[in-house]
Amino acid sequence: MARNVEFFSTDTDDGTISVVAKAGPGEHRRIDQIRVGNAPRGGVKFTRSGRGFVCNTSQNTISEIDPVAHTEVRRIEVGHGPRGQGLLPGDTYLLVSNSGSDTVSIVDLELNVEIHQVPVGRDPRHMGISADGRSAWVCVWGAGYVSKLDLTALVERQDAAGVTEVARIPVDAKAHPYSLGIDPSGRRVFVANTQATYVTVIDTATHETHRVDVGFIGGRGVAFSPDGRHALITVESISRVYVIDVDTLAVTRHIPVGGGPRGLVVDPADSTAYVTNFSRTNLRAVAPELDYDPNTLTVIDLGSAPLDREEGVFDTEPLYVGFGPCSVTMFDLDTLPEQERQRRTERLTT
Repeated sequence: MARNVEFFSTDTDDGTISVVAKAGPGEHRRIDQIRVGNAPRGGVKFTRSGRGFVCNTSQNTISEIDPVAHTEVRRIEVGHGPRGQGLLPGDTYLLVSNSGSDTVSIVDLELNVEIHQVPVGRDPRHMGISADGRSAWVCVWGAGYVSKLDLTALVERQDAAGVTEVARIPVDAKAHPYSLGIDPSGRRVFVANTQATYVTVIDTATHETHRVDVGFIGGRGVAFSPDGRHALITVESISRVYVIDVDTLAVTRHIPVGGGPRGLVVDPADSTAYVTNFSRTNLRAVAPELDYDPNTLTVIDLGSAPLDREEGVFDTEPLYVGFGPCSVTMFDLDTLPEQERQRRTERLTT
């Protein structure tokens, strides 16, 4: 049965979002590019109703995009240098980290306007929201810690001014925490550090931290296997995805991918991972054995080799997108209301 899944690649150098349709395993086709603002960064965040949002870092705005019409709907002004986003359950509020303002914006998605900014420290980047929507964990890249925000006032009383920073969990001043992911059980936060040779793991209940050595700097993106047993971490400097056991915190293996991997997303329906290759050069010139082009996603069949041990080679393929892909997210259009799905069908057949 054909699927209506689309992947949205944030292409920083193009100022666009590339749209890739997926009909089934290995059946991919780039079908469109959506023009947004200058230097888009971070993955597109989608509401359940299909509103997509992406940061325009050089223009101090976020763009809303329509995943059916593949158009930009509007721009909303936020702080300086927006980089990362977090969508609260219920799809009423969006958090935006402003790397130039040292704040997190709270955007009301019913009014389509920023309503408050929360100070968090120097140069915040990417974030994660707890499943209950009551906590945000924000990488503060310039200060070397993860900021925890209490969102209870926003969730219970729609009180944006009541959102407060309740903890600063140290990573290291020189580690530069870049992005993070909350494991599906909600017990641990995995933090990718751009200037440390380790991944930081935070216990959500106690704020106790652990270090998982990967041997190289350049941590960028975090995702999880469909069963939640393994964390997947992109390491840009060595062009690999490292696999970490969520329970034991042991590194179980690594997966070679394209040059300069940053963002990644996993399609749980067929255990396929998609990794953005941000490197602007062709690695064959310096490493002929690496058969990867720039401006691509590396598609990894996670079921083609074990994740828990170094055995076998994963099946991979390149997927061409726009220039400077830094992040990728997916959206299942089959989750849209029938009227929206019909609108997509009409668009594709005309």
